This record gives sequence, structure tokens and C-alpha cells, in this order.
Amino acid sequence: MRYLTFALTKGRLAKKTLDMLERLGITCEEMKDKDSRKLIFVNEELGLKFFLAKGPDVPTYVEYGAADIGVVGKDTIIEEGRKVHEVLDLGFGKCRMCVCGYEEAAEKLKHHELIRVATKYPNIAKDYFYNKKHQTVEIVKLNGSIELAPIVGLSEVIVDIVETGSTLKENGLVVLEEVCPLSARMIVNPVSMRMENDRIKELITNLRNLLREE
Repeated sequence: MRYLTFALTKGRLAKKTLDMLERLGITCEEMKDKDSRKLIFVNEELGLKFFLAKGPDVPTYVEYGAADIGVVGKDTIIEEGRKVHEVLDLGFGKCRMCVCGYEEAAEKLKHHELIRVATKYPNIAKDYFYNKKHQTVEIVKLNGSIELAPIVGLSEVIVDIVETGSTLKENGLVVLEEVCPLSARMIVNPVSMRMENDRIKELITNLRNLLREE
């Protein structure tokens, strides 16, 4: 039996995924060792391998077949646009992708004015403004704290993930429009889906039943 390899997003998503898998009897004791310097963790008995990666890299590992299965946020799946099958909404890591800014920017959005949009997610922003709103905008890619952009006058609005909205509120910004809901999703490599169909299907079915019970 060949190994099935999982690429998990470092941090909260990985922890939640492992908790979920554990409820199905799928464990990886090696991963619980906080001091481990290992990069790949193995469960020999079940023929499974796990590794942790940064969110944007997970779909890349899955597309190229370095991982059969990945767990990553929906935002990353859309932004990266990789050739992977999205098979399951895992229901945790819920948040929203939103257009945010000062209240007065709402008018500019309503009248489809040419504005600047700062974001870590240029592809999502482009798709939303160009294809859904049919509004021409200038997109500015940033990597750090996006909320800063309207405050210092770099952009009229931002496109960013909103969880509680407290950072926005603290800085006098509001949600102006919702782009899409987000959560953690399971993705599968298309070739693995064919070659390991039974094992992967069984895992998806078991996870789906688990989600129904909760």
C-alpha cells in the first residue's frame, strides 16, 4: 500500500484538522511532539504521511502531487487558482472576505468610481471588482497590515479577511461589501483522486458523517 500524503496549513488549521482526524481514529503521535525538528510525520500502520506548510504553498504541493490531500482556507484556493479538486468544506476557520474602508468610501463603490484597492489577495480582488461588480480599479498588492492602507491614504478601500471585525472597528473602518464566505476546505490531487479513489472516498465519507453529527 502506498502512502497517502497530507499537506496541512501550519497553525490553527493543522491543529483543528488533526483533532478531527483523531476522532476518526487517524492519529499521528509524532506530530504532537512540539520539539520535533522533523518535516515529515508518518503513521506506518495506516500508511499515512503528514507535513506542515504555509497556506499558499498547500495547493501547490497538492497540484504537483507532492501531497495527495491538502487542508487550506478557501481564500488560498481561490487566490492560488491551482488545478485541484475541492472535495469538502470542513466547517472550521469560518470568516469572510470583505471590501472594507471608511464609511464615505461606500459612495465611491456605489458609483463605480476608479479607486485604489489594497489587498494581499490581488486575484480575488480583481475577480470581484472586474467580473462581479464591473468596476475598474487599481489594485495594490501588500503583504503586511492591510488596514493601514486607507488610514495613510494609499487606497480608498481594502479587500481582506474579516473574522470578528474588531481590528477594523479600532481603526474606524467598516465592512462595505462582502466578497465571499470562507472556511477550511479539503483539496485532493486529481490523479490521486483516480488512483486512490477508494481510500480517499472513504475518508471524505467518514469526515462528512462526522461533520453531520456535530
